Amino acid sequence: MHVRRRLIAVWAIAVVAGIGPSVAQDYQFNGGYPTPETVQMAFGEADLNRAVRAYRFFYPTVSSAAIVREMLRLGAEPNRVFTYMDTQPRHVGFTLNSDTPYGGMLLDLRAGPLVIEVPPGPLLGAALDIHQRWIADMGLPGPDAGKGGKHLLLPPDYQGEIPDGYHPSRATSFTVVAGMRALPEAGDVQGAIARLQTIKVHPLTPSSDWVDPAWIDVTQMPQDQTPTRFERDLEYWQVLQEVVNSEPVLEDSRAFYGDLAALGIAKGMPFAPDERMAAILVEAAKTGSAQMRVESLADRRPDRLVWPDRQWQWAALRFENGSFDTPDYRDSYASEKWFYQAIATSPAMFRRDPATGSLYWLGLRDEAGEYLDGGKTYRLRVPLPVPNRLFWSVTVYDAETRSQIQTEQAKAALRSLFELTDLSGDHVDLLFGPEAPKGQQDRWIRTLPGKGWFVYFRIYGPEPPAFDGSWKPGDFTVIE
Repeated sequence: MHVRRRLIAVWAIAVVAGIGPSVAQDYQFNGGYPTPETVQMAFGEADLNRAVRAYRFFYPTVSSAAIVREMLRLGAEPNRVFTYMDTQPRHVGFTLNSDTPYGGMLLDLRAGPLVIEVPPGPLLGAALDIHQRWIADMGLPGPDAGKGGKHLLLPPDYQGEIPDGYHPSRATSFTVVAGMRALPEAGDVQGAIARLQTIKVHPLTPSSDWVDPAWIDVTQMPQDQTPTRFERDLEYWQVLQEVVNSEPVLEDSRAFYGDLAALGIAKGMPFAPDERMAAILVEAAKTGSAQMRVESLADRRPDRLVWPDRQWQWAALRFENGSFDTPDYRDSYASEKWFYQAIATSPAMFRRDPATGSLYWLGLRDEAGEYLDGGKTYRLRVPLPVPNRLFWSVTVYDAETRSQIQTEQAKAALRSLFELTDLSGDHVDLLFGPEAPKGQQDRWIRTLPGKGWFVYFRIYGPEPPAFDGSWKPGDFTVIE
């Protein structure tokens, strides 16, 4: 298998480009029957194809499972102990940011319907299933619109009545991760953390011995919520097998479970690949990861560009909803691009209109179209005022980890609530590079020579100019 692992890609390119013979010409048949060599070759390539396809489809599932694993390691207990943190670059997670504190609620709906009571105030968040499929928006972007509300999460198999007075949503898995963020008004991080802890969770019908969940601070704990340590090896599939065994099948995706079954991964089966299949699964993990990295960081879809005269891209290619659905198909390319570099989805996160809760743009190339280089110094000119009702930020990410860049500066973001308060004039220049330009350290983020990096430009509470093109940031410009 190792010798032939690249032949499928070579075959595809050759056939499409018309530049050479296909690998299929290596297949030999006698009287219609395959030779032993052809049998081995065809089965190997078919299984590798299935495995790469399954790897890409289930990436958000494995990514979510990595979050759950880390939450448990940090001390979270489903329905009993929740976590919060003042997010810093040392906290590894796909495109996490330090704009707001995070609150994480690990829930198990095997206990029955659960209620999340969100108090009034500047809170926003969403509940997601183990596959990172959207269940509900809460707080400012949700149906309670920041005025407070009771959100009822129903298990996949729930058949009971739904009482009035709740915002009900049905999950497609029993394991649910609900993430909430509290906006630090006037930069008050501790006040925001205190607000997170006022969120209440309880069963729809609590028992007499029900105890309200506790909140624990995990800010000081080293953590990695990503699958990067195992996304290219056999453990990826072992983690996926655990989810397949413990959660209901996604009814609209049964064919992908069929691919997994052909690879020996199915509900009720132990994960025990033989030497041949283990080699195929490892090869598929390496190939799938590489393909998703290319699509995510070298996207060439025309609709990736926010404006025709800028290098800025949409962080999420689809905007109609939180499921990447068009009227005719699910946009798997858009889904894979997003989940390789980020976590979580919701309609409010992606919708491109002033009613949405936030707006994300991806910047990874300079004005000449070259990738951002950690050894060079760049200027990003941002016109003022930035059209926002809440705040805005620019966060720097390591292109390898897709997490906040870690340097001795211990800082990865420039934020309107913290470093960029009291701006004046018609623009502000933000600076990025290995050394701080003289006298401008307060508007500079350190980068690392030899490391690629990218940014998310976020606007919370975006206003119409952010959408109609009458306001837009400049491109990254190399400066001496």
